[in-house]
Amino acid sequence: MSTLSAAYFERAQELIPGGVNSPVRAFKSVGGNPVFIKSAKGAYLHDVDGNSYIDLIGSWGPMLFGQAHPVIEDAVRQALSNGFSFGAPTYNEVLIAEKITSMIPSVEKVRLVNSGTEATMAAIRLARAYTKRDKIIKMEGCYHGHGDSFLIAAGSGVATLGTPDSPGVTVSTARDTLTAVYNDVESLENIFQANPTDIAAIIIEPVVGNMGLVIPKNGYLEAVQKLCKQYGALLIFDEVMTGFRLSAAGYQGLAGIQPDLTTLGKIIGGGLPVGAYGGKTEIMNMIAPAGPVYQAGTLSGNPLATTAGLAMLNLITDNPEVYASLAQNGLALKNALISDLKELGLNYTINQIGSMFTLFFTDKEVNNFSDAKTSDTALFGRYFKGMLEKGIYLPPSQYESWFLSAALGDSEYDQIITASKATLRSL
Repeated sequence: MSTLSAAYFERAQELIPGGVNSPVRAFKSVGGNPVFIKSAKGAYLHDVDGNSYIDLIGSWGPMLFGQAHPVIEDAVRQALSNGFSFGAPTYNEVLIAEKITSMIPSVEKVRLVNSGTEATMAAIRLARAYTKRDKIIKMEGCYHGHGDSFLIAAGSGVATLGTPDSPGVTVSTARDTLTAVYNDVESLENIFQANPTDIAAIIIEPVVGNMGLVIPKNGYLEAVQKLCKQYGALLIFDEVMTGFRLSAAGYQGLAGIQPDLTTLGKIIGGGLPVGAYGGKTEIMNMIAPAGPVYQAGTLSGNPLATTAGLAMLNLITDNPEVYASLAQNGLALKNALISDLKELGLNYTINQIGSMFTLFFTDKEVNNFSDAKTSDTALFGRYFKGMLEKGIYLPPSQYESWFLSAALGDSEYDQIITASKATLRSL
């Protein structure tokens, strides 16, 4: 490990729990210690010791056009001169709300918050208030932030009550969170049949990025929506990761499904901290001060974050071809890696959609969290280290999606493929 990164991490562990401010950064699942990043530009991250890496994280999704895009950078630089935070309305809040509602048909009104976790927590509270019901359904392996209601593991059966997956989450909270199996309609049907009038909402990543990339089977999301309508529950799409990453209307735009509520983040901040939730006017008008459901935040609609987000969304609408280009590059990368994996006789599954991508070291198709957990995580750890040594920065976990950006060119893709081939041969 590089000298300055080692020193910084040693110091960080004395001051910060685990030495990091978000657990996956600690490299615990891949072994070794993290590198500390000093700067980023375009397709590259640069660490404190002068090493450069091709970036396949993109800050976990928002950097669709690469790091520090000049259009976003210029917009933020101009906004800086006007101040950093006001605790009062700004017109940019109106403009970004207008932009989001124009791009995602299901979002008629939107409330800006400060993170994806805050967005999902607020959406669940709103759904419970609107339906006057207490229970929610989430999918095993889907991550919706660190709110208490979401840190629940599945029991032994598909309709089993959840149990707390983290100390500090109360049993009573877990009791109101039911866990189904992603891509398994029957598991959902069983839960609804056992709780026909108790379910306020289903919250689901329409494309999952937090058990590694998992793609919905044909007809699955349509069946989820049908069950919601049948039993009077709301459908919440958590598109914090996929919103504007897979299409200009989120994954729901590709699927042709309009959920009742949508949570957003990452891209709508252009790299700055932000989140949002939105949906039908009738539901959203229950939020204070229009209605009784309380939610507030001093930094919600922060002028720098809304400036960066508006610049990002304008980049998307000005460059609609970006999605087809990234999908083509993603498929080409998938095929190149498959060729090497086949040649070496390694067990693998690659899931790819658009600019999202995961190589699982398993011989099973990965359609849910149980499938993902059959992966050889030790092998992935060795693969991660080999790629990092060759200047490719992957997500430091088998259970995360890779993110491609428009800043990656032919040279970078060639380097990724060459590094992967050499790393695979050394495993």
